[in-house]
Amino acid sequence: MECIVSWGGPQGMLFTAQTGSGHVAVMDGAPDGGGNNLAPRPMELVLAGTGGCTAYDVVLILKRGRHAVRGCTVALKAERADTDPKVFTKIHFAFTVTGKNLPPAAVERAVQLSHEKYCSASAMLEKTAELTWSVEIVEAD
Repeated sequence: MECIVSWGGPQGMLFTAQTGSGHVAVMDGAPDGGGNNLAPRPMELVLAGTGGCTAYDVVLILKRGRHAVRGCTVALKAERADTDPKVFTKIHFAFTVTGKNLPPAAVERAVQLSHEKYCSASAMLEKTAELTWSVEIVEAD
């Protein structure tokens, strides 16, 4: 995997990341750090990437189990250390999984498998953060 991150220049703290798969992501800093608040902070993207990684796993596991999953969201709430490096110290993942007749045990197991076996981002973050999760299942119409 490769990525090239380039600074936008002396007018702020805007950075562009060009990924090996050919996509672009933009990051910026808060005004008090020299940024212009034009894009997510880099650590916000780390958190978002972790949410995407685990939600991807959950949906894939349920689909492979032939469950009628129709939606999956995960709301992440994180705390960071007070001193540098300001690593994540706690992250809670609140999953809402929508589907038709989804067995609660299958959904719980999919979330557990993601966190314990498949999600690379969670595996890295659990080195510094306490990871917790909750699951809500919503019946689809």
